Amino acid sequence: MSSESAITAAETPAANGNGEAHSTATFRALMLGSIGVVYGDIGTSPLYAFREAVAAASGSEGGVTSYAVLGVLSLILWALVVVVTLKYVVILLRADNNGEGGTLALMALAQRAATKGAGAIVLLGIISGALFYGDAVITPALSVLSAIEGIKLVTSTFDPYVVPITVVILVILFSVQSRGTARVATFFGPVMCVWFAVIAIAALPQITRHPEVLYALNPIHAVSFMVHHGVIGFITLGAVFLAVTGAEALYADLGHFGKRPIQTAWLFIVLPSLALNYLGQGALILGDVKGIENPFFLMFPDWALIPMVALATVATVIASQAVITGAYSLTRQAIQLGLLPRFEIRHTSEAHSGQIYMPRINRFLFIAVIVLVLMFRSSSALASAYGISVTGTMVVTAMMGFVVIWRVWKWSPFTAAALIAPFLFLDLTFLTANLLKVFEGGWVPLAMGGAMIGVMYTWRRGSRLLFEKSRKLEFPLADLVAMLEKRPPQRVSGTAVFLTSDPVSAPTALMHSLKHYKVLHEKNVILTIETAPTPRIDPSERVRMEQLSETFSKVTLKFGFMEQPNVPKTLAIARKLGWQFDIMSTSFFLSRRALKPAAHSGMPSWQDHLFIALSRSSNDATDYFQIPTGRVVEVGTQVSI
Repeated sequence: MSSESAITAAETPAANGNGEAHSTATFRALMLGSIGVVYGDIGTSPLYAFREAVAAASGSEGGVTSYAVLGVLSLILWALVVVVTLKYVVILLRADNNGEGGTLALMALAQRAATKGAGAIVLLGIISGALFYGDAVITPALSVLSAIEGIKLVTSTFDPYVVPITVVILVILFSVQSRGTARVATFFGPVMCVWFAVIAIAALPQITRHPEVLYALNPIHAVSFMVHHGVIGFITLGAVFLAVTGAEALYADLGHFGKRPIQTAWLFIVLPSLALNYLGQGALILGDVKGIENPFFLMFPDWALIPMVALATVATVIASQAVITGAYSLTRQAIQLGLLPRFEIRHTSEAHSGQIYMPRINRFLFIAVIVLVLMFRSSSALASAYGISVTGTMVVTAMMGFVVIWRVWKWSPFTAAALIAPFLFLDLTFLTANLLKVFEGGWVPLAMGGAMIGVMYTWRRGSRLLFEKSRKLEFPLADLVAMLEKRPPQRVSGTAVFLTSDPVSAPTALMHSLKHYKVLHEKNVILTIETAPTPRIDPSERVRMEQLSETFSKVTLKFGFMEQPNVPKTLAIARKLGWQFDIMSTSFFLSRRALKPAAHSGMPSWQDHLFIALSRSSNDATDYFQIPTGRVVEVGTQVSI
């Protein structure tokens, strides 16, 4: 998914989301970068997708038939054309939020455009964001396992070592995250280019030997297979979907690489390579049904197996890296949009703000991935758990896409529905087919997604209740300023900055300071930090100042949901607006609330306790807003919720 860490010097020009203005050199660099980051997940699907789909299709026939092979192949090829090419490459890449893509960016765009039903759109965003974490856990486990399983073809002696080797690779992968991935990311594009070239070339001899496999290009084979196989056809559809997992990455990485580089890479490199490889696997099985054991690796001669396992392992690590950094990116967006509490964010690059590392998210993903590998122990078993989270996200994306096409593009609701309905129907069909695998392992992403939905909903609901309760208890700021100007207390030198989320009411820290210290600074600033529904904010709109009185002013700092707030750096902009800001003579006052459950809070008891636990685990505002710790005064207060 979204992998900002893999963006090199070509990052900035991509921000327009179009790519039309890129120089030839920059365009090539962006296209190469997109091949490494965007297509890692879908590019490694041939390792397991075709094998699982044919195995599912052969369930009712007691063996592999040419009819089943051609039917499955046709389904896979046309899924790549309809779901990936038409839905994502042609339509959704145009639905950008100021050049940014991804489900939360789409949610913010749809929410901004919707006059009614904004709450339902936020709920859709929560569902899609939560389901992504399930995808982020299963992708590394399934991809690396399927690559390492190739060594079993060399000799069965390696069989007991598949899981331990997989665990070792995953341990190394997650342990290096804190160092940043910029250096490694430089190799992502070239390695994946080699990968796509190799998997395409390896398929050509098989297709030459069995050219009848090309009949699968006719969609009639896909339709005929579904019509004549009933429930088995439906179950097969769930396995066929494994071939298009990773399609969301096309949209999620729109802001990093631009529309044209992503489209060009897909149409001229990735899609042809994938299509050839799937046709090659089909041709192999048409020649020898025993090839169903592992058709991907069996296309290669014996001498090439070990090098190919090594290349597949590197490719799956790249695919996993893209999903891991995507989880960091999505979490940061969720925090900015008020869906999650503040988590520690470490920047691993001075040059690119997008290169971040989040220790808690990394720890959560690592534990979950290792548990999955040890629980399922094979890619075939784990494949049953894959797909539900991705199909769920695709359904939600289609729904929000309808709102954007209707409200933002100003299409009539009937025309917008006519465009999206076929894709939504297909996504719902895939989702239903994948739901049949719930008891075989599909419960894993559902349980994980359900837990994340509970966390996000509780945090958003609890934050709103806390805000409403706090506002009732607080004093209007305008009235307080008027009172203090009439009868000012003792003044001390310097500037006091009071952080608050509610600029209408007097900050709790200010009230407590007056109550206990009975003094006031010479200059007082009421500071509010807002998150815009756009990914980034123009520097000219970053700071808004309002003079309330001779000694009081109100400052609002605005950040996009893709940006990391840096209060001192941003306040420096205020100097141009007339505020003489000196960090060394400024004290920042923050309110630290100690929450306790109330008898009647508006939420069930379990949600109260969950919200309080999340609040306590939230990262310190001082660190999150990058305020120097030596300039901060925290004032504690107890609030019942």
